Amino acid sequence: MTKNMGALDRTIRTVIAVVVAWLYFSYRITGTLGLVLLVVAAVFLLTSFVSFCPAYLPFRISTRGKDPA
Repeated sequence: MTKNMGALDRTIRTVIAVVVAWLYFSYRITGTLGLVLLVVAAVFLLTSFVSFCPAYLPFRISTRGKDPA
């Protein structure tokens, strides 16, 4: 599993996940939409921790940048 996420991408995903979790647990978003967004937030958080997004693979996207070596 090759890392394909840069620092900015990981930070944005983490912020989005925290905001969605806060909205859900403060009852700003509820019901099915709230649960779906909470699951998406959990996936964002997981992918940001491992620096790998499987959705980037088919499109050969990498936000890591070039290695200086």
